[in-house]
Amino acid sequence: MSHSSRLGADRVSRTLASNRLGVPAVVFFVLSAATPLTVVAGVVTTGFAVTGIIGLPIAFAAIAALLALFSVGYVAMSRHVTNAGAFYTYVTHGLGRPAGVAAAYMALLAYNLLQVGLYGIIGVAAAPQLDEWFGITLDWWVIALIAWAIVGILGVLRIDVNGTVLAVLLLAEMAIILIYAFASLLNPADGDVTFDALQVGNLFESGAGAILVLAVLGFVGFEASVVYSEESRDPKRTIALATYISIVVVAAVYVLASWAMTVAAGPDNIVPFAQEFQNGVIFIQAEEFLGTTWVDIGETLFITSVFAAMISFHNTVARYVFALGRERVLPGALGRTSPSSGAPVAASIVQSAIGLIVILVYAFFDLDPLVQLFFNLGTTGGFGVLSLVALTSVAVLAFFWRHPSGENAWRRVIAPGLATILLLIVVILAISNYDILIGVATDAPERWILPGLFVIAALIGVVWARFLKSSRPDVYEAIGRGANAATGISVLDLSAQEEDEPGQPSLR
Repeated sequence: MSHSSRLGADRVSRTLASNRLGVPAVVFFVLSAATPLTVVAGVVTTGFAVTGIIGLPIAFAAIAALLALFSVGYVAMSRHVTNAGAFYTYVTHGLGRPAGVAAAYMALLAYNLLQVGLYGIIGVAAAPQLDEWFGITLDWWVIALIAWAIVGILGVLRIDVNGTVLAVLLLAEMAIILIYAFASLLNPADGDVTFDALQVGNLFESGAGAILVLAVLGFVGFEASVVYSEESRDPKRTIALATYISIVVVAAVYVLASWAMTVAAGPDNIVPFAQEFQNGVIFIQAEEFLGTTWVDIGETLFITSVFAAMISFHNTVARYVFALGRERVLPGALGRTSPSSGAPVAASIVQSAIGLIVILVYAFFDLDPLVQLFFNLGTTGGFGVLSLVALTSVAVLAFFWRHPSGENAWRRVIAPGLATILLLIVVILAISNYDILIGVATDAPERWILPGLFVIAALIGVVWARFLKSSRPDVYEAIGRGANAATGISVLDLSAQEEDEPGQPSLR
């Protein structure tokens, strides 16, 4: 093979398969990451029980509006920067390379926590079902390993194959949520449909910050649409539509389902009901109004909901690792794709290896898979994503300060500015309520240790970026260029951005 042919093959191996995903496929990936049934059966009922506030439905609506506001600038920036690195790339282009690498390390930590945490709950949820239906008794970690193997295999296949699997699982999951919700609305407590949970005043009660944070956790995954920009058909249109559709659909489902719970139990009874039965609330109501068959269906789909999320988060993490490997922020071998499937195989295998290690460690030390693996790691991962959304919102403002052409003031300044202020407020609320989020005492060290992990990850990222700048300047120069670094094409001149300009801050 000639040198030019080898060079061309290498460039192709460093780009993801293009023109594979339309709007529906990207929406399926995003909604699967949001795990609607897991949120409705778990986060919603936990929110009622922990906070004692019935306003979670209106909190979902408020957070949806905030994320839609954030998405105005987020999507506008996606029309200028197309890269599977998403947060990492956006922060790099907005705030400079050191901040970008810091965001990358934070994202890797957050999505890894979210992904591996799911191995705990799928083992716990599936074990009793296997015993009841087939008389098979398996430890949680055995089930987790089976799920791990399936996810690992799907991770190295064509991305549209994963999309088909997610589509089937997600549609069934959404259908059962709607069936449960309408059954509850048709059977209101005391015969009257009440709207108490939808009153805006619920957002201003003591402890409302906690329900806002829980609502944010329900939307984790919406931001992943941009991760698939390189593989989308007409990315500028696809990513915008997929992002807004995902937010609207998720919000509608969560508001409807959580409100329906309060209607069926009664607004005065939903809190003690949730405190007594926790995530069994939705299935207890379903059994009363629909019968045991529908409960069996819902419990099965709860398991597939978690499985679908595992597939989606695995793909998200693999593409972050791929983006960093392609730019040699991580080892370059991770930045290659399969010639046949276009999937980031090496990055996917690394993600599978991390999942395997976590499962084996938790099994060996007999740690609690539900609390110590799923709940604590998942909540912490969600907080990390929230922090990244806030950081990215700041980066969007900075980016359009330097590249104002092509977007109006609403997309460049007003919407991103408002979103940044509100997101920072929610981050502060999350930190102040972290003991509630993970269910520990106010003075428990883990309430600071777990969110502090992201500070450590960010600092490591900054130090590594500085090291690359001094010792490997060619690698440092390629940070944030994505596929353009692999192909030799530059969309934006990052070097120029990092020069001190009159009236503008240095991004170095």
